[in-house]
Amino acid sequence: METIQLVAPCHFGMEAVLKREIYDLGYDITKVEDGRVTFEGDLETICRSNIFLRTAERVMVQIGRFRATTFDELYENMKALPWEDWIPQDGKFWVKKASSVKSKLFSASDIQSICKKAMVDRLKMTYHTDWFKEDGASFPVRIFLLKDEVTVALDTTGDPLHKRGYRTWTSKAPISETLAAALIMLTPWRADRILVDPFCGSGTFLIEAAMMAANIAPGMNRSFTAEAWTHLIPKQMWYDVVEEAEEMVDTDISCDLQGYDIDPDMIRIARANAKQAGVDHLIHFQQRDVADLKHSKKYGFIITNPPYGERLEDKKDLPALYTTIGQVYRDLDAWSMYLITSYEEAERYIGRKADKNRKLYNGMIRTYFYQFMGPKPPKKKDRV
Repeated sequence: METIQLVAPCHFGMEAVLKREIYDLGYDITKVEDGRVTFEGDLETICRSNIFLRTAERVMVQIGRFRATTFDELYENMKALPWEDWIPQDGKFWVKKASSVKSKLFSASDIQSICKKAMVDRLKMTYHTDWFKEDGASFPVRIFLLKDEVTVALDTTGDPLHKRGYRTWTSKAPISETLAAALIMLTPWRADRILVDPFCGSGTFLIEAAMMAANIAPGMNRSFTAEAWTHLIPKQMWYDVVEEAEEMVDTDISCDLQGYDIDPDMIRIARANAKQAGVDHLIHFQQRDVADLKHSKKYGFIITNPPYGERLEDKKDLPALYTTIGQVYRDLDAWSMYLITSYEEAERYIGRKADKNRKLYNGMIRTYFYQFMGPKPPKKKDRV
């Protein structure tokens, strides 16, 4: 098969981080849009991008792009796509999701049914049959309409990529694994620098950081929809990519990752999740109030997801909490602090304006990623 176009959705505002990841894997970017990056590859790229990408939500094969302002145009263009190149006669295929933004066609259910009919009609002609058993591998289709431009894609991933498989339990307001990874990548933190999360919850920030430090590919311990596409991707190709990932892992590293939470149940959950991810030996978890956070070393990082006060009764506690965060941070000499919160008065009570502030969505909640940057540590002198 010739070069294929792959589409990787991500959190809005994190396109640059995902773009860098894709480049680092060795692939060329063809288009960057809000919440999506399109890149070129081959069948092996399906395996490698699913297993290695930390910030993408899923990996899809772009089957086609076209313009449609009527349902007739949508049907004819869908029918013209080479579905037989991907879906075998026994394949189970359906339009998993359709979304429309600023387009004349906006009814998701109508878009789904018309696109499915077009696919059926195309495959009837190819396979010379009037009925499909659909008892083989799954081929979920996703349709995106933006300003009347239709993107048609096959989902190779299945369960979204933030489901790494290690997080059995979560906190009340969890941050997704992919967003946590992207936020860490937005900071200058590296494995040889101290990282503390004083509101660690189920441990996501620290586990993602530990996996980065140990070079553990996020998708190496889970399965994907495209693994069943054996008529296109041999099983051995998946095994080879997993073997590539396994050879890169180094869990013998030394790093300083610390997670604190006032809730002892969350500390137990965080430890269990870290053990499931294979990084429990790299992270120190402890029950501790944020007010007790101290550290003797310089140039460390706080990366955290403090309480938002989403419930009305909790909002009254936020001024005191964020005042405490500010006091703790001022006493940490030469540290940097990065926190994601929906609390719009965070800077006021922290007592300092952030050096940078990035607006983004955590699920459906509008949040801010406040970035308080400490000085860079002095460069290490070359050893003679």
